[in-house]
Amino acid sequence: MADNARAKKLADLIREVVAQKLQRGIKDPRLGTHVTITDTRVTGDLREATVFYTVYGDDEDRASAAAGLESAKGLLRSAVGKAAGTKFTPTLTFVADALPENARTIEDLLDRARASDAQVRQASSGKDYAGEADPYRKPGDEDTTA
Repeated sequence: MADNARAKKLADLIREVVAQKLQRGIKDPRLGTHVTITDTRVTGDLREATVFYTVYGDDEDRASAAAGLESAKGLLRSAVGKAAGTKFTPTLTFVADALPENARTIEDLLDRARASDAQVRQASSGKDYAGEADPYRKPGDEDTTA
């Protein structure tokens, strides 16, 4: 089993090689400039690599980019093998990164919370607190509960 530092170095190399190859080496129109490699993870035995990517566009662009990456998998793996110089080149698995959708969901939730806070702020404007201004007893006050 390889150490984590070696797996991290290989993951960084795979990310760079795949990104460069997508940008300059593959002429597939489905893999235009709208595909971005976001992260790469390699298993501890250096046999499998998962490449995360995002696609800027609609669902049709995402589907075509996924098909383009699947068809270019062999070419990308051979480019990684040449650059890595290892005995075994890891198999590549491409996974669409859910980060943009998660960020969009979080932004929607934050907008909803801001709107709720604004409603509460508007409803409470000009209102007074229930009770006295200073609700605590002080020494020297009369004790009426005795």
